[in-house]
Amino acid sequence: MLVAFSVAPSAPDHDGSYSRAIAEVVRLVRACGLPNRTDAMFTTIEGEWDECMGVVKAAVDLLAAQAPRVSLVLKADIRPGHTGELDGKVARVEAHLAQG
Repeated sequence: MLVAFSVAPSAPDHDGSYSRAIAEVVRLVRACGLPNRTDAMFTTIEGEWDECMGVVKAAVDLLAAQAPRVSLVLKADIRPGHTGELDGKVARVEAHLAQG
């Protein structure tokens, strides 16, 4: 299962940025032990349902401890029996691109 999520507190830092809060979430995700990738819009993790949802909940809880409101956007690719899809899906697209 792949889960792409974006989480943010209701209020930005004093300088109008969310980067400090998001860095704390990324630190939590990287420590979880699941394969993960963060880009400009989402953090994607790969694992079993309970593992992934546990990380998402921990990320929300982390921000909820600092802000009165938290926004969460979540997208999941649920494909039982498949692993390595964090890289596999991209590799298959790149292979098609290379073919012209």
